[in-house]
Formats: sequence, C-alpha cells, structure tokens
Amino acid sequence: MKCGFITLGCKVNIYESNALKEELEKRGFTVIDAEDDCDVYVINTCSVTNMADAKSRKMIRKCIKMNPNAVICVMGCYAQTNPEAKTIDGVDILIGNGNKKEAVDRIMEFLNGERKEKYINILDILNTQEYEPLGVTTYDHTRAFVKIEDGCQNFCTYCIIPFARGPVRCKDSDSVINELKNITANGYSEVVLAGIHTGRYNDGKLNLSGLIKRILNEVKDLKRLRLSSIEINEIDDEFLELMKNSKVLANHLHLPLQAGSDNTLKNMHRKYNVEFFKNKVKKIKEVRPDISITTDIIVGFPLETEEDFIETCNVAKELEMSKLHVFPYSKRAGTLAVKLEQVNDSVKKDRASRLIALSNELEEAYAKKFIGQVLDVIVEQKTAENRMIGHTSNFLQVTMPLDESLIKKQVNVKIISVENNKILGIVEK
Repeated sequence: MKCGFITLGCKVNIYESNALKEELEKRGFTVIDAEDDCDVYVINTCSVTNMADAKSRKMIRKCIKMNPNAVICVMGCYAQTNPEAKTIDGVDILIGNGNKKEAVDRIMEFLNGERKEKYINILDILNTQEYEPLGVTTYDHTRAFVKIEDGCQNFCTYCIIPFARGPVRCKDSDSVINELKNITANGYSEVVLAGIHTGRYNDGKLNLSGLIKRILNEVKDLKRLRLSSIEINEIDDEFLELMKNSKVLANHLHLPLQAGSDNTLKNMHRKYNVEFFKNKVKKIKEVRPDISITTDIIVGFPLETEEDFIETCNVAKELEMSKLHVFPYSKRAGTLAVKLEQVNDSVKKDRASRLIALSNELEEAYAKKFIGQVLDVIVEQKTAENRMIGHTSNFLQVTMPLDESLIKKQVNVKIISVENNKILGIVEK
C-alpha cells in the first residue's frame, strides 16, 4: 500500500511526519510524497498565518480529489485551531497536536474495515502537560533533526502557536541521548535540536545548557550540534561557556529579533528590549568573534512607523547579522495584534523589499570575511551541475568540485570566492 504525505510548516512538523513515516513503513507501507493513487493521504498542517490555513485547506482538498476512495488523515496546527476542519467532507481522521502518534492505528482501523465513521480527536491543548514521545532514526539529508520540546507560552500578540501547540513540554534527556546515539550510529554527522520554544527545555533534571553539556560528553560520534532557534533571553552564562569551549557546538545561532524598535517589541509583547538584545549578542561575539547570527524580522507590524522600521534596519547592520528572514506581517485571527491599527499593504511590501535587500548585503559581506580561510564543511550532496555542496559550522553553503567519495564526510575547505551569495571552495587534501 502507498501512503502519500504532505507536510506544511516548521521543522517540528517535519520531524513528527518523519516519525509517522517510519512507523508506517514498519507496517508495510510505501511512503511517498502525495501523488495520484495513494491508498492513504496524511496532511500535516500549519496554522501560523491565515495564508497557512488557506494552504492547508487547499492541500486537504487536493488529496481528496486525487483519490476520493483513499483514507484521508489530517493533523497538526490547522486541525487544532480551526473548528471548520471538522466540517470538511472527505476527511476520515482529524487529529490536532499532542497525539499524532495515534494516527497510524486509526489509519489501520479504516483500512481493515474496523472503523467507518469520521474519527476526530482534538486535545484540550492548553491544558496538555504530557510530552508526546515520537522518535526518528533516518532522514533524507545529511543533517538530522531531534525534537526535544513542544509548546510555547509566550503569547506574543501576533502568534497563534500557543493555542495550537499548548504549554512547554520536554522530552526526557535520557531519550534525547539514546536518539542521538542511534542517529550518529546511522552515519549522521550533524544534528539539529528542534522545538517550538527550544530555549525553554527543562525535563526536570536538566535545562538546555545541561542537556547540551550531556550530549557533548556522551555522544562521541557527533561532529556538529546545532540549535534550530533560541530566544535571546535564554542564553545564559552556562551556554556561553559551552560555546567558548566546544568546537562541536555550531558556530551559528538563530536568534529571533522580530523588530529592532522598542515600541514595536512592546506592541508584540516580546520579553526583551533592543538594548538587551544588542548587549547579549556582543557577549556571544566575545566568545565566538566570527559567529553567524541569523534572525527573523516581522515588517509592517501594526503601529510600526517608518522610524521604527529604520531602527530595525540599523540594529541589523550594527550587529552585522549574516541573514535576515523577513516576514511581512500577516493578520492571524485569534491573536491580539488584529485589533491594532494595521499598516498599509503597500508600505509592508516596500519595507519587506528594502529589508530583503539589506539581508542580501549583510549575507554577502559576512561570507566575504572568510575568503582565503579554511573552514570545516560537512559535504551533503551532489548537485545537478555535477558539483557538491555542504555547510560550514557557521552555516555557509559552499559549492565544491565533485568528489563522490567525500559525500557525508567532514572535510577542510578553502573558501576561494563569494559572488551573488554563491560561495565557492576547494577541498584541501
């Protein structure tokens, strides 16, 4: 039997889909990207914006149309937050967050004829305290992901995620270590620790810094450990000490800024101000002077003035960030920000364009610092142009002459040129 998957949204969704794919394969399914004539379709949805909701609905209808006789399983954030999901004709299984692992058994019940009526199980996610134990051992790429945390309780005014994912819950540190050992035994050199609010990790025994320290001590075959994201106010002295002393901990942090204006940060209900953010980044650069700092920025947030926007641009330039992930503000029903005075769409579009241009400048300027230097690269794959690519510890994607014997290996690469954000290097033997 064939099961077609569509996964929308974040790395946590991707991880959870991979866990379900592994379980379905154990039960004899051939798991593929969704296409015609699948016996089962699983749509793991996103709800971070109204546009994400619309895309989720579109993908559900697409799967129903491809094979009306297939078992249709819808799960994830759209299912969790949108009552309308329960009314879509053709959906057989509807599961939100916190209980995705049960999808496999429900799918089997439909296929075996044990269940014929629509199955709906949406948890009271805001009162869910148990971490759902999902695990993955194989990935499509050289870089593996390990989900260590779920949930967020920051309740930023633009964000629906606390209502979709519930409060912070964490994977037991013993389970994290065992999963990492299995992953590295399967040949993965780099692992990314992922979560909805990764920096809040605490399993009752270890906080995030304690977990990282244990990983570095116990997972001997791990060559590189990266965080998917961490909030600036969760980087403590213990974490800085780990960065100072460990070469395994990647030379890259993704620190969501969201805005470089105190006025906008206050309206967003973020838990820091610009001065705090800048001072903490400076402390990070004291222990890692050449670190790559990437960030998320929302432009055109309600009440944002041109002066607020310019302040954001200036902060990005002052901190010499290496890449800006730019998101024009999108209204999300159910959040406080929809009640604030909105910025004109044309203004948002203009600011987004200007910030993307700044990001391209910052990205190229950062990469050019490393021309002539030798950096360690984990080679990931062969390209269509008959070359190979990989990433450095500081998350530069480097293109190199092809040597298929080096795929998935960690090698030393001399950076020889940077042009239009394309970085070329030569492997040093």
